Amino acid sequence: MRAKPKHRDRNETEVAVLDALADRREEGMTVFELRSHVDEDIDTLEEALGDLKEDDLIETRKERNRTVILPDTAAVGPDESDEDEEPDIFDRIRDRLPF
Repeated sequence: MRAKPKHRDRNETEVAVLDALADRREEGMTVFELRSHVDEDIDTLEEALGDLKEDDLIETRKERNRTVILPDTAAVGPDESDEDEEPDIFDRIRDRLPF
């Protein structure tokens, strides 16, 4: 799962953070776990986390003496507009063929 399309125009580090968090929506990630997934220096990561927090796209929670970062449900997951789209030609062919 990835960041919703409406959030993909953010800077590269912020999108990478949202993408990493999207895979662990329930349990979240620590800063150290995020750093290993995002591959940015700590200052760049800290700035991205601050911007995402300011825009209410992430939240933090204390768990067992550690801080866990979780994505807001509005930031990751399937986009609501995807469900309303008409199926494309490949979807229609796939539905007709017995796979």
